[in-house]
Amino acid sequence: MNCLQNLPRSSALPLQSFKGHWRKTPCSVNTLGVMSSAGLQRSTAVKAISGPTSSAETSGANVKEEKSDTYSNNMTEAMGAVLTYRHEVGMNYNFIRPDLIVGSCLQTPQDVDKLRGIGVKTIFCLQQDPDLEYFGVDITAIQEYAKTYDDIEHLRAEIRDFDSFDLRKRLPAVVSKLYKAINRNGGVTYIHCTAGLGRAPAVALAYMFWVQGYRLGEAHKLLQSKRSSFPKLDAVKNAAADILTGLRKKAVTLTWKDLNCSTVEISGLDIGWGQRSPLQFDEEQGLWILRRELPEGRYEYKYVVDGEWTCSKNELLTSVNKDGYINNYMEVFDDNPEISGELRKRLTGDDPDLTKHERLKIRQFLEAFSDDLQ
Repeated sequence: MNCLQNLPRSSALPLQSFKGHWRKTPCSVNTLGVMSSAGLQRSTAVKAISGPTSSAETSGANVKEEKSDTYSNNMTEAMGAVLTYRHEVGMNYNFIRPDLIVGSCLQTPQDVDKLRGIGVKTIFCLQQDPDLEYFGVDITAIQEYAKTYDDIEHLRAEIRDFDSFDLRKRLPAVVSKLYKAINRNGGVTYIHCTAGLGRAPAVALAYMFWVQGYRLGEAHKLLQSKRSSFPKLDAVKNAAADILTGLRKKAVTLTWKDLNCSTVEISGLDIGWGQRSPLQFDEEQGLWILRRELPEGRYEYKYVVDGEWTCSKNELLTSVNKDGYINNYMEVFDDNPEISGELRKRLTGDDPDLTKHERLKIRQFLEAFSDDLQ
């Protein structure tokens, strides 16, 4: 798992440029476990400009291009693949199936008209507010404009950008909302995140795998033939197993012993590397403690002690990855491993498929999932 650390708690862009934040930890391991983009071929986009351009227009265009460059660089480092998004050239998309489109974000209310013109009945937005703020997208104006028509519906189901675990955790609720909207509206569905390269293709894959009868590998091959992207397949696989095992979670406790520090936080785990959760100090035990409930899986994390990123020598450590980085990790197992373990092993394999009964069970789950929890 990539380790994106020392990121600001609140930011217009989920992942700011973080190269200046690399540091050594007290346990002598590097703290930034991101895949280096050095040596990777940089993708470029050329924008054709015709006619005279004012200095103000040129300045505005440069700002937009710089924002796209920053976003593309962060996306490449976080996702581990060379990915490029050019917000300044407008909305882009691809039909994956005649009834399913994956694309980038709507930028203006007029984009609603473009989608109506190709038969879209449901616009399904996965962006969070910081994603919209970074590129200056007025989502309220887009939503209000869509409401002026009775043949198209705009919905949001937020997933954190560049966060595989948040994707896994949110997929059951998100696909439930998508499934109900498609059944209600029919026609063509437009699924988008910011660039349409991570979250949106992953949600489309989950829908194709869970509902439309595709093997996951078959759906992924079709998706890639239509739109080159980088969906997190492990999140789709584990989310399917989570549903079929009842979304069960297990209580875990993390502790840190240090009477001389003033704050202890943890990053990674189930909250992503751009977030931190505080540990509470228990005076009776003399320990900093964090209790959480986690579904089955393997979780990497690091402690942040008085602002310094570090590992615990008393907990499991990952091997040094190819970039030379180490994290703590834990593995969470279900209390009934004979049943859930075999199912999860099968569904997290190279090319999983669902039985007819399993697909029916998932559909029943999607139909019954409470909208209040979405």
